Amino acid sequence: MTEQQINFFSTFGYLSFPGLMADRIERIERAFEQVWQEHGGGHNGKSHEGKARSCIVPFIDQSEYLCSLLDDPRILDIATTLLGDDFNYMGSDGNYYVGDTGWHSDGGHKVGDPRHIKIAFYLDHLTRDTGALRVIPGSHLLFDDSYADVLQKDIRHSQDLWGIHGRDVPAVAFETTPGDLVLFNHNTKHATFGGGVRRRMFTMNLCQRYPQDRLEDLRKYIGGSARFWIDRKYGEKMVRTADAERWKHLEQVRANDGHLAELSRQAREKMSEPSRG
Repeated sequence: MTEQQINFFSTFGYLSFPGLMADRIERIERAFEQVWQEHGGGHNGKSHEGKARSCIVPFIDQSEYLCSLLDDPRILDIATTLLGDDFNYMGSDGNYYVGDTGWHSDGGHKVGDPRHIKIAFYLDHLTRDTGALRVIPGSHLLFDDSYADVLQKDIRHSQDLWGIHGRDVPAVAFETTPGDLVLFNHNTKHATFGGGVRRRMFTMNLCQRYPQDRLEDLRKYIGGSARFWIDRKYGEKMVRTADAERWKHLEQVRANDGHLAELSRQAREKMSEPSRG
């Protein structure tokens, strides 16, 4: 990564790498579809009916080939540059998206918190009006920037407050081709509009290593995954195939997810199905 890319990400909260994974995309697509076939084709082991998003968590952990993306030098270069050599792999999700996804952030991390990023792989040709990812530059600067704070509070009420539909909020849209890679800060406001009922996308979530005095914050963050009904943060294949280099990015989370099984048990008692996102 260049100094300009690092500065761009810090300022605007996102980056795009067109064609970065083009040499691996055919095998990635095959592995993606195989995981879905092995899990019933849709959400919670049922077929994908095209009426609501289907989601599998963790996702790349279900395939030895997809697990190897965490070892790819290009992914490692991005991750270590933005998060440090000892960054944490925080899990992944695989999705069949349906229709619009309104404006939202994946986190609300304050200044000084460990930085969290999402790397997104889109497996279909997508345009601005057919489900391509949109981001609002600078919207990641929560608690540090009045513009981002206003968006955090008001973005879901764009019609009432600004007289425009969510699709007309000023934003950058990534018209993607399979093999492109997009990443953004978890705080960054993002959305999609339009598109079909089976848009394929999976992510890798990564963060800076938590300092020792913030491990309770890490455990609380991990506990949020109980809504997906998982007992450990990582899948069996991710752990079993890990070499020493990969383990460096797994060990802190693995050492702090022992409470997840009980939280997931409680979630199963309250929810009719695991979360769709």
